[in-house]
Amino acid sequence: MRHNVSKRRVLVLGATGRTGRHVAARAARAGHAVIALVRREGSFSPERGVREVAWAGASDTAGLSAALEGVDVVISALGGSETGVTTVCTDAMHTLVPTMTAAAVPRLIVVSAHGARESHDRSLYARAVWSRVGEKMADKETMEPLIAASGLEWTIVRPPMLRDSPATGRYRTGEDLPIRLWHFIGRADLADFLVREAEEPQYVRRYPRIRR
Repeated sequence: MRHNVSKRRVLVLGATGRTGRHVAARAARAGHAVIALVRREGSFSPERGVREVAWAGASDTAGLSAALEGVDVVISALGGSETGVTTVCTDAMHTLVPTMTAAAVPRLIVVSAHGARESHDRSLYARAVWSRVGEKMADKETMEPLIAASGLEWTIVRPPMLRDSPATGRYRTGEDLPIRLWHFIGRADLADFLVREAEEPQYVRRYPRIRR
């Protein structure tokens, strides 16, 4: 764990998901003040250092605006359902981007996916992921332009397949990092990178990839 990093107030969207829980826990361990947006309170125990704020969903602008008070950085780990049509990421950004702008919260870090937009190419990886979870990928593709067109200090992270593997601290990042069919990243390591990017921005208005 690094030292001498200024503490921040971090708002986590998708905090009860498999990636979001790692993000909230990792940020809390680093000493940041963590606010988890949740549908129903009681998902996090108080000793974990995470404060819960109920958010009814993308249409709840007032609730989101209140949660953003005093926040330094927002990390979105929203993912949507594994199967079927989903618009959760796009719907959330339709509300989040203007609300952050109005609240003068500049920093936004979002989990997207490799295979979205210009990385949606003829590679075996892109073809496989679109075949398997095309509805989720379509949601990422409509989400990304909403963020990129904003005046926020955004970072859109494009991981390959996610796994529930233990944190290793050993991973690679880069905008042109090759992603092959066999590549993956553990959710705990992805969370580590997201929190590090919140602490010390390296990819502002850029699209980093990450993999083991």
